[in-house]
Amino acid sequence: MWINDVRVLHIDLTNRKVRLEHRPDLKDWIGGTGAASKLFEELQGHEIPAGDDKSPIIFATGPLNGVLPLMTKVVSIYRSPYTGDWGESHAGGRLGMVMAYAGIDLLVITGKSERPVYLVIGPHSVEFKDARHLWGLDVFTTGRLIRLHEKRASGRRSILRIGPAAERGVKFAGVNVDTFRHFGRLGLGTLMGMKNLKAIVVVGDDSTHFGVNPEYTKFYKEIYDLVVGSDLLHKYHDLGTPQNVLPLNSIKSLPTKNMQKTQFEYAENISGEYFADNLLVRKIACSGCQVGCIHVGLLREQFGPEHEYKYTQVSYDHELIFALGSMLETKTAEEVLKLIDQVERLGLDAISSGVALAWTTEALERGIISEKDTGIKLQWGDTERYLEALQMLAYRVNDFWHLLGEGTMAAAREYGGEDFAAVLGQEMAGYATGPVYYVSQAMGVRHSHLDTAGYSFDQKATEYTPEAALEYIISEDRRRVVLTSLVSCLFARGLYTWDRVKKGLSIIGYEKQAEEAEEIGDEIRRLRWKLKVAMGYDPDNVKIPKRYFETETFRGKPDPEFTNKLIKMYASHIKELIK
Repeated sequence: MWINDVRVLHIDLTNRKVRLEHRPDLKDWIGGTGAASKLFEELQGHEIPAGDDKSPIIFATGPLNGVLPLMTKVVSIYRSPYTGDWGESHAGGRLGMVMAYAGIDLLVITGKSERPVYLVIGPHSVEFKDARHLWGLDVFTTGRLIRLHEKRASGRRSILRIGPAAERGVKFAGVNVDTFRHFGRLGLGTLMGMKNLKAIVVVGDDSTHFGVNPEYTKFYKEIYDLVVGSDLLHKYHDLGTPQNVLPLNSIKSLPTKNMQKTQFEYAENISGEYFADNLLVRKIACSGCQVGCIHVGLLREQFGPEHEYKYTQVSYDHELIFALGSMLETKTAEEVLKLIDQVERLGLDAISSGVALAWTTEALERGIISEKDTGIKLQWGDTERYLEALQMLAYRVNDFWHLLGEGTMAAAREYGGEDFAAVLGQEMAGYATGPVYYVSQAMGVRHSHLDTAGYSFDQKATEYTPEAALEYIISEDRRRVVLTSLVSCLFARGLYTWDRVKKGLSIIGYEKQAEEAEEIGDEIRRLRWKLKVAMGYDPDNVKIPKRYFETETFRGKPDPEFTNKLIKMYASHIKELIK
């Protein structure tokens, strides 16, 4: 465990070799994002193409995983097949806790298996198991069969698996973690598919111990009481992130109809309130979390004439509701659940899939592409057609769907329609608050809205200038990269202030890291940007598609002069940072 040692497990799929390495020096990078970034550099991941067998996949926990509430995430770092540069995804579920109980702080996977395999990793063993019978199966069937055959440590294991989209090389295929969580967005699932790695089972049936410390007990209770007894995290437990739908809609910030609008006529039908009142069946928490932000809805579908029904439990959140709801003008929550369920089974990234279909629908309307290209006529709000289209996207059934599987902008460059592609580095997240959010996602190191919270600045800033915006972006990036090195859930960003972060580090013996936390945050930022630029990213080439300047937001229609100035200032900061 991080407190006493740092254990790095290396697995070579090509030669089926396993090596355990002790790396206490990685504590200098705290853990999580920081330590994985340093290891990625050492492995020369930035010099190896994403599709190369040697390209590494790194999973990292952090020193506070399982030690304090909401320190629940695992960070994965890799070279993204989607962008060709920095790939970083975070996932919850059981994985962080299970890795700790398996005695693994970082897991490195390289090579390519000769045939499909899945890994079973325990405290003292690694097994390579034949996965040919699983290849081609959907995410849920794969999980069910693995649970059937791998009986060990039920409840203390984590199962990662990919679906057909990843096997076929869709560039934004994700990795399902414990059914309801994911490593999404930048194509980690695609890399696993390239390596013929269908699944990873981590078994945590050992124990861990870091000594008795009265200060720790007192501090844990302080944090716990804030989690369960204050309003800091109430939103996430009550309605969850779908609580955002109606407020964003009311301030013209809910992306709708491929960003043609920012208000959706049927927003109440797909709101967090509607889901909770009519479809919510349970809430789930990641291991080590008291919040329970994973909201699961009941999808009930008739399959026979004599009132024969099947039911499926589907997790939902704001990003999925936006991408497969308002962005496609899906009018009911039940239909949104159908689309989410299809995305999950196929192993696609939900945000990218929804945005890609929105672009496709508009491109068909405009005559830029035809039904001959798509093989299907898509219309806003036509859920049954969108269900078919998702299948075609995952299986890459023809040239058009193959290209769309490279990303929305890849298809737009080939067919036309770049001006209305809702892409900010990758397909946009569910906020149309204004130019600071647009720039912060387009120029973020992993193109994530959560890393710098530009959407928050758009809504709350009193001094709304490019200079103030850049200062805010840098400050949040520094703070949040330390949180993702611990590894904290970013929903706890209001809970874990700098003072509490430093106290948590000090209590486990990381006094030096506590004293230098801000400086370490800047070093991690510098390293990530250096590696991203080394892989070909050029901050001077960032462009915001025309659509974003045409559509009303909370801040009105974005001012091109303001936006371009912020882009140039941000690019200058990146270049200065990595000198």
